[in-house]
Amino acid sequence: MSETEKSERDRLILQRLTGLWQYKSCKTLLTYVSKDIEVDTKGLISKALAEGRAVAVPKCVEGTRLEFYYISGLGDLTPGAFGVLEPDVQKCVRAADFKDSLCIVPALCYDWKGFRLGYGKGYYDRFLDTYDGFTVGIVYSSCVRRSLPHGRFDRPVDLLVTEDYIRRTAKSRRA
Repeated sequence: MSETEKSERDRLILQRLTGLWQYKSCKTLLTYVSKDIEVDTKGLISKALAEGRAVAVPKCVEGTRLEFYYISGLGDLTPGAFGVLEPDVQKCVRAADFKDSLCIVPALCYDWKGFRLGYGKGYYDRFLDTYDGFTVGIVYSSCVRRSLPHGRFDRPVDLLVTEDYIRRTAKSRRA
């Protein structure tokens, strides 16, 4: 996909995502910081901060778990594990209360039930096992499959948002 096409698809996904009542009602946005091949989340982060929402992004820590830290802007990020931008823990406060939050979950692709093909370390699955809030997968429609292999520790998202549609998943009793 060309850079122009990617930018347009990212814009459409952001527009659909920020139109959701789950986004509009959240006080805290938990989101990953995107890599070049993923749907861009930097625009989402900037928009959420400009709207007065708290934004927390993950840091990978020993033991293959995630800790989320509040950021005040993209300048609070530094290259971390796997070359992914992470919060600078010297500048940022660790998030502990996820009440009234919405979590954006990264993936290479999703299936119709909301299961994802991640990056193989299980960081998000372990986090989602204890997270009780609403989850959204953002992905290009070309990366959604009818079915993906998944195991007992895999956790589906509540909703998928692509540039073409919004899809409730098998988990989405709350959608």
